Amino acid sequence: MYRIAHAIVVLVVVSFALAAPGPAIAQDRSADVAAVRAVVVSYVDARERRDATALAALFTDDADQLVSTGEWRRGRDAVVSGGLASSARTSGVRTIEIETVRFVSPDVAVADGRYEIAAAAGTPPRHMWTTFVMARRAGTWRISAIRNMRPAE
Repeated sequence: MYRIAHAIVVLVVVSFALAAPGPAIAQDRSADVAAVRAVVVSYVDARERRDATALAALFTDDADQLVSTGEWRRGRDAVVSGGLASSARTSGVRTIEIETVRFVSPDVAVADGRYEIAAAAGTPPRHMWTTFVMARRAGTWRISAIRNMRPAE
């Protein structure tokens, strides 16, 4: 009887030890969350200033963007030139408020937020959802993909 009770106790202890989160899972990601959010702030700032160099520095080479009109921009150059052309066509102040950041892996993050373009007086603002996929490359978070969508009406 003692052996069975001892075996059960050992089994329970081992089960709890295996179920406990390891260091990689339990680690504090607040610095990474802040870095991902900072990239989005830099993106909005570069768009507003129409700064192609600053904008390009935020993206991976293979970045892509699917915009709310259905246009798919593939590659960093297409994303940058398309974004700047869109900023020139669509006046207004852009804001992106990131609501959630989720890590798919230690070096890949998905950031979801609300995207608004506040147009000139008398014109209603455009409200959208946006998703950024970020990849950490050489220690720096960069934008790998952006998806913009209009909410259901």
